[in-house]
Amino acid sequence: MTMYRTSYEVAQVLERNREQLAGLCANSWQSRTLHALRKCRTAALGGHIDRCDNPGCHKLHLSYNSCRNRHCPKCQGHKREQWIRAREAELLNVTYFHMVFTLPSELNRMCLYDPKSIYGLLFGTAWQVIKGFSSNPKFLGADPGMVAILHSWGQNLSLHPHLHCIVPGGGTTRSGKWKFARNKGKPGCRKARYLFPVKAMSKVFRARFVASLRKEFPPHPTAFYENLFKHNWVIYCKRPFLGPEQVVEYLGRYTHKIAISNHRIKSLDNNNVTFTVKDYRHGGRKSLLRLTDAEFVRRFALHILPKGFVRIRHYGILSSSRKKALLPLLQQVLGGPVPNGRPPLKHRRCPYCQIGIMVTVAVFDSRGPPKAWSDRLKNSAPRRTPQKA
Repeated sequence: MTMYRTSYEVAQVLERNREQLAGLCANSWQSRTLHALRKCRTAALGGHIDRCDNPGCHKLHLSYNSCRNRHCPKCQGHKREQWIRAREAELLNVTYFHMVFTLPSELNRMCLYDPKSIYGLLFGTAWQVIKGFSSNPKFLGADPGMVAILHSWGQNLSLHPHLHCIVPGGGTTRSGKWKFARNKGKPGCRKARYLFPVKAMSKVFRARFVASLRKEFPPHPTAFYENLFKHNWVIYCKRPFLGPEQVVEYLGRYTHKIAISNHRIKSLDNNNVTFTVKDYRHGGRKSLLRLTDAEFVRRFALHILPKGFVRIRHYGILSSSRKKALLPLLQQVLGGPVPNGRPPLKHRRCPYCQIGIMVTVAVFDSRGPPKAWSDRLKNSAPRRTPQKA
């Protein structure tokens, strides 16, 4: 996958504040993550030397290793593409619905205190709501599926935990047959709006989440939980995707997205960071936000997930334990994914001739390439380009 350099990077902010990173983080895991991002594709992580296999070229190319961290702005492209291709093969020829479950700001402090538990409850409760409404014969009366993706940020990098969910418009009955949602699940159905009643879902979501919260954190005073019922919890439901192509496009934007990408950063001056933000309350109008380095790093660190926490989860008929056997059968009945015409993932092309494939001939650590290879690189007139390790 081709990578494009940007004028400014998150890594630059981290590098010029490397001595203060630990003090801007809530724990050592966040600090370790930021230092990994700071070193990404630099000599500090070592690298490798590749040679073009085209007989007419044979040029050498120096690449520094990537950190491969899921929070890194420079390491998501290839992973995202691999994940999307895998999901494309699992698409059914049905209507898909998009729902967003959002936690109120009153729970932000608890998210900072114990993100693993709170985010885990968010995943579990969202699935309970979807499964509960789907199993009700009044709405569907079938076993559903769901892909859920956790985002914890808003446009200004503040804490804004929410779950993006993709739900097929139907499910499997006890006999194993597919059942479409009433006038909503068939592909191309123009009457389709929302899969289930939004207001009813919101009330159930709030009640179930607070009930689970009481069990998980019993010492909290009753007034705290009562305060959570003073405001409506909104489940945002978009109109259904028009087809499988839209589902894939959506997945491409959201699956491996991080708190802020490098292209949003517009300037780094006087220990300040200026980046673009969208105001979705006013039609997505763009503006610029200026933060000090310290505040930018502090906000960015808020969205570093706990070690080992899974932020993309599959449920029901789309879970890993069921989809291998079930989805091929459903695709025979409903139809499989629509061919997208995209070329398969390929090996990295030579940046010089654009014909040959780069083959690794040497690897090195942070001390740099051996002298013999350094001399060969000079003779080969290499140029460094931002390629993924």
